Amino acid sequence: MKKIKTMNPKALHRISYGLYVVSTFDGDKKNGQIANTLFQVTSEPPRIAVALNKENLTHSMIEKSKVFCASVLSKSTSMEFVGRFGFRSGRDIDKFEGVNYKDGKTGAPIVLDNSIAYIEARVMDEMDAGTHTIFVGEVVDCDIMSNEEPMTYDYYHKIKGGKAPKSAPTYIKDEKANGEEAEKMNAQKKYRCTVCGYVYDPAKGDPESGVAPGTPFEQIPDTWVCPICGAKKSEFEPVD
Repeated sequence: MKKIKTMNPKALHRISYGLYVVSTFDGDKKNGQIANTLFQVTSEPPRIAVALNKENLTHSMIEKSKVFCASVLSKSTSMEFVGRFGFRSGRDIDKFEGVNYKDGKTGAPIVLDNSIAYIEARVMDEMDAGTHTIFVGEVVDCDIMSNEEPMTYDYYHKIKGGKAPKSAPTYIKDEKANGEEAEKMNAQKKYRCTVCGYVYDPAKGDPESGVAPGTPFEQIPDTWVCPICGAKKSEFEPVD
């Protein structure tokens, strides 16, 4: 009997994507998130579409406001900036605090920091895609702000060492480490934040966050976050 080849989901990573901050508003509150699944669907009239996880705050705010803006991030964007919009929730922090932006024609905030272009759209259709909703919007305004190169999703992964949030449509669970392997890990092993590259050293701990020197990574409270970018503990990986 012919053996059927196992599907390799990493083939999906060969699809080309960019990296964007998709933003909107609800009254006085502004919010945004990192998205990579954004594309143009028609040219006359110009329309774009974006896929967002239904559990994200930005998703529910777009459902209400019916508008969104996509700010195209530059290749030089720091991982701290990506982490702010990609791995932290607007339910917990004001993502636009300290970030330069301007209100667009729709009222959605246009990110000025690290952006090379922006596209504003008014939602004209929504499609249910299971865990995500695809919002199709008619472009109402757009402009170029810099001649820098845009950051591609491939560059974000390979060069920046970035990781897809669990709410991303391109997220693939990493199962290379099973329970037995985890138990064999050295309790004093260092762990690296996959968002910004910060390394947690058990010997030093994180005194400013209440983690005493000598505390193994496994014993840090699950509520602890990266002191640099705010990424959750689950976004750390052991340093080889």
